[in-house]
Amino acid sequence: MSISEQERLARIRINAFLYFRADWLKRLIDIFGSAQEILKQDAQTLAQQAQMNPSTAAHFLRDAFAVNPQEELEKTQKYGGRILVPEDEDYPQSLRDIKEAPIALYVLGKLPPNKAYIGMVGTRKITAYGRRVANTLSTGLTQAGAVVVSGLARGIDSECHSAAVRLQKPTIAVIGTGIGRCYPPENRELARAILQHGGAIVSELPFNKPPHAFHFPRRNRIIAALSELVVVVEGEVKSGALITAKLALEMGKDVLAVPGPIDSPQSGGPNNLIKDGAGVVTTVKDIIDYIPSPQLFDLQMQETPQSQETDESLPPLQQKIMQFIATSEVSADQVVEEMGLSVQEAATALFELEVKGLLSCKAGLYSKSKF
Repeated sequence: MSISEQERLARIRINAFLYFRADWLKRLIDIFGSAQEILKQDAQTLAQQAQMNPSTAAHFLRDAFAVNPQEELEKTQKYGGRILVPEDEDYPQSLRDIKEAPIALYVLGKLPPNKAYIGMVGTRKITAYGRRVANTLSTGLTQAGAVVVSGLARGIDSECHSAAVRLQKPTIAVIGTGIGRCYPPENRELARAILQHGGAIVSELPFNKPPHAFHFPRRNRIIAALSELVVVVEGEVKSGALITAKLALEMGKDVLAVPGPIDSPQSGGPNNLIKDGAGVVTTVKDIIDYIPSPQLFDLQMQETPQSQETDESLPPLQQKIMQFIATSEVSADQVVEEMGLSVQEAATALFELEVKGLLSCKAGLYSKSKF
């Protein structure tokens, strides 16, 4: 079923009122028969027919007519994107199926077809452990042919997207701003790389909408809906990542969690989820085992190690350090003294190896990462 171009423009207008959930907007469309008909009403009639407060109705119409829908379309197309409505063939079926399906979905890039989408979420306050785990799991999933879905936020989200980008494979970012903005701004290059490698950036917000706190919990339902299942890597007990997990459970989807240190606040959320019955993730295979069988067809488990870099691909100094550590545990002082390095050289190389997930540090001793 298709809609007219005028109805599409009207949908873009009413979508600009951010204080109504998408299912409330759909209810208005059902009451009046179309978005075009809604916009023909005055505030008093709209309030009476839809049983809403008159001031809310006036605010709704004011916001709707403040948007130029033709400009929204043109800006989006200029960036190589589209604005989809549920009646469009390319609108994701998994979103169409939920109660609160976005009535207008801005999409830059491509939503890869016939792939298993895996939601990977977590804290912005990422730890070295979380960085290693996010990279390892996202790299393995991407190598297997799955598509990682996350939110392009700082921390776990960025690490998950970056793992796919390093492999030059697609990943999907569901953002809490309009697609004409990048938040956080330091992820601008990452956003470009996502599009360059066949991925997509998705939002239900108007093109130039800036970030606001309430946008992010709402966008989490899109991450949950697009994904076959959701994995929580790190997050405090009241983390936004747990909102995504809750929404996924309400949609009847599996939620998995990565166990973490009991004294780390950032593992409080995943550890609680596991206590409540979430699946435990310690390997990529743990995630793949939960993927519904139709989506498993194109997945291929990798037998090779899942780190994004082998020792041979590292800079020479980092290679020497990896060879020096071998199977032992060493301190930074030992690296300095026995390899004849300056403190700055050793500290920089050790930090970079830890960020890459190749080394772990416990009680001041470095060893090759087992994760």
